[in-house]
Amino acid sequence: MSELSYLIYILVFIIGSVLGLLISYKKHGEPFVFNGIEIFSLIIAIIGWILLFNYSFIYHIIGFISPEILISIGLFLIALVIGMRPGYGRKETLIGIILSAIIWIITYMLI
Repeated sequence: MSELSYLIYILVFIIGSVLGLLISYKKHGEPFVFNGIEIFSLIIAIIGWILLFNYSFIYHIIGFISPEILISIGLFLIALVIGMRPGYGRKETLIGIILSAIIWIITYMLI
């Protein structure tokens, strides 16, 4: 990987974090009282972590999207959820990590 790839990953993560914070403040104006799991944030976290952990497997299936783009999209989606207001997105992130790790283990045990 080149230095340009790392710069793109850092920029994508920062932009995703800022957008996640802005969206979270717009959606939740109240102090932290929400204890449930947001389905939309959960879906974003799962897709992001799957793209980050399993980008090589997805690249071999799809073939026309480069791994750098898959990693960038995954980092952006992860940053949207991680960058939410304090207290929001932590359960969704944990579930996304666990599911993507399970998928990673299953795909590499089968291959």
